[in-house]
Amino acid sequence: MWFILLFLVALAVLAYGLEWIIDQPGSLTLDWGEFHVDTSIPVAVGGLVLTVAALMLLWALLSSVFGLPWRLRELSVGRRREKGFKALSRGMIAVGAGDSKAARQAAQEAEKHLPGEPLAQYLKAQAAQLEGDRGKAEAAFHKMTLFPDTKLLGLRGLHIEARRRDDAEAAHHFAKAAHDIAPLPWAGSAVLEHYTAQGKWEKARAAIEESFRVKAIDLPTAQRLRAVIETAMATEKQIESPQEALHLSRLALKRRPGFTPAAVVAARVLTRHGDNKQALKLIESVWSKAPHPDLAAAYLNALPGESNAQTLERVKRLAQLAPAAPESCHVLAEAALSAREFGKAREALAPLIASGRQPTAHTCLLMAEIEDAEFGPSGAVREWLARGSRAPRDPVWIADGVPSKSWAPISPKTGRLDAFEWGPPPDSAPNHTTDGRPNIPAAFVNQAPTIAVAPPPPSAPA
Repeated sequence: MWFILLFLVALAVLAYGLEWIIDQPGSLTLDWGEFHVDTSIPVAVGGLVLTVAALMLLWALLSSVFGLPWRLRELSVGRRREKGFKALSRGMIAVGAGDSKAARQAAQEAEKHLPGEPLAQYLKAQAAQLEGDRGKAEAAFHKMTLFPDTKLLGLRGLHIEARRRDDAEAAHHFAKAAHDIAPLPWAGSAVLEHYTAQGKWEKARAAIEESFRVKAIDLPTAQRLRAVIETAMATEKQIESPQEALHLSRLALKRRPGFTPAAVVAARVLTRHGDNKQALKLIESVWSKAPHPDLAAAYLNALPGESNAQTLERVKRLAQLAPAAPESCHVLAEAALSAREFGKAREALAPLIASGRQPTAHTCLLMAEIEDAEFGPSGAVREWLARGSRAPRDPVWIADGVPSKSWAPISPKTGRLDAFEWGPPPDSAPNHTTDGRPNIPAAFVNQAPTIAVAPPPPSAPA
């Protein structure tokens, strides 16, 4: 609608202009050498318009003639690029489908038609990896590092190849080079993994700070990793530099409240230097959030010189901080057993063996120890041992499927930082030995802290 209106207005203005030119009086005379032209104004304007139109037509004709080779060349290049990108598409599909032969042929065709295209080099590297030709893959990735647009992609490919051939130094070199260009998450993680594998905790902590500064990791992740690094540093320094170790472990607890390994290190340092009261207070503050057998062992270690009865009273106060936790029941039962309070020991384990509950292996073993200590070898002892051989195993420290008796900052299998978690281990132990007797793994005894106490005094003669 508006277009038609504008067209009509423009047409009216043009008609008015032509009428105005025609109505103008006068003539135009042109003398140029032997040429003499004498005409009216309208005819002169019309001639000028026709001359300009003819010149424009001539220019367009000449441009078309002289530009024909360039257009033909562009058309040829366009066809080659179209063929190249079609080959790239086929190659990527072949790589995804695992067709190494089709991927290699597509990569060759793409490189032929698109010699300077980064995706062609990437497809070539992917095809080589699919065929298992590491040399060609590394050559393609290396070629990609020569161009600014593909340097990071090439460095990542070289990093992956270096890791596949177990060349840790080369992998770190490529990851560090990429991290210096742009702090990408994969590069920061690789650099951090290299430093932690070598125990370079200060550099590892600096790598975490850099990753957090550029927002490659969020604050909760940064705090969790910082706590692990600081706990590892505190563990190494607890003998030579106890004050620094205490500071680091408390800093880790501040970043990650309830982090058992940090609390254990801090309690050990305090106990070793005679500050048992502070050690007990620290463990109690963590126990209410996350009760753990390692904390129980550190708590008992901070009670030197106390009798079994005094230890039992201390442990009662500790257990009351998390009364429903199995760890509280276990440590209380062990303390009562050491104090020869068999009824209290059974009472402590009663919630774990109540009807409808499935006691764990350690619970069954404790019940067997209570029966044996009070009544000697009996059928009840054998029954609890048999139940223990079939019972679910108690939680342990585990990283990437590998159980461990103690926590470590990195996984022994993959080197991953903060890999250890407290949970049930893989159920790999057989239930019985080859001769049919119940198999009680040694781990059942090691999974919970034991209380070192003096043997009970002999009973008085009647």
